[in-house]
Amino acid sequence: MAAASHRGDPGSDVAAVVVNYNARDALVACVQSLRSDGVATIVVVDNDSRDGSAEALAGADPDARFVPTGANLGYGAAANRGVATVATPYVLVLNPDVEVEPGTVKSLVAALERDPGLAAVGPRVEQADGAVYPSGRPFPNLVVAAGHAFLGYACPSTRFTRAYRMLDWDRTTFRHVDWVSGSCLLARRDAFEAVGGFDERYFMYAEDVDLCWRWGRAGWRVAYEPNARVVHAGAVSTNQAPYRMILEHHRSLWRFACRSTTGARRALLPAVAAGLALRTGLAWGQRASEVASARRSSPR
Repeated sequence: MAAASHRGDPGSDVAAVVVNYNARDALVACVQSLRSDGVATIVVVDNDSRDGSAEALAGADPDARFVPTGANLGYGAAANRGVATVATPYVLVLNPDVEVEPGTVKSLVAALERDPGLAAVGPRVEQADGAVYPSGRPFPNLVVAAGHAFLGYACPSTRFTRAYRMLDWDRTTFRHVDWVSGSCLLARRDAFEAVGGFDERYFMYAEDVDLCWRWGRAGWRVAYEPNARVVHAGAVSTNQAPYRMILEHHRSLWRFACRSTTGARRALLPAVAAGLALRTGLAWGQRASEVASARRSSPR
């Protein structure tokens, strides 16, 4: 499926939708980076923050639109509400703890302009320490995902993890991929609306995988553009409720497995459910151990 091309100033063709939850300082830096990259329309959808985000945004950028949801709706639901308030041909959806490097929006728009069959394109995502986050991956395969989930704890370089995260690709080249990270992606409005946006049954995690999967089913493609670059601090909001977020992560993986698994492989779903439950417990235990270790090493 293809859409008409839009030629013009990338800054005016793009609206940024930032989903915020108690990320005040990171949010201000995110908005400032978007302005520096020429984005004219910025909408912040706020999931009932209590940290002064609204006041900080108003002081730093009074032209940014602030849309309170009145409750913590989750990422996809909040993003959908933000997209519904704008009319630009392209929509940049991103986390509040992402900072956009100069030239990023122009590079992302150029990628969509080159290929009208692209529904969305994602940038190179770097962590605060400079490490590259593996955005741009294949859809999870049940066997590969299981190997990554359990063997990855003991051996992060296992072949399952390398396949799951496409670690043998250095992410310096443009590439069509199955999905890109929802922490920052530029979507074609026509494509976003054609599949109904994010599935709001996902509270957090895997809503990006699901959206890209539905795009693929509808005939669209997704790509990764390394000339666009963002820095993602990560976990600014999710660390506020880590145990719930671990649970939501695994619930979302289960939802996607149920949606995307077809044919005889559906017989494996009970085993998938048991494996995800076990992995949730392991992740909770790992988190508790990290917290205890941090407390022991902190000065008294």
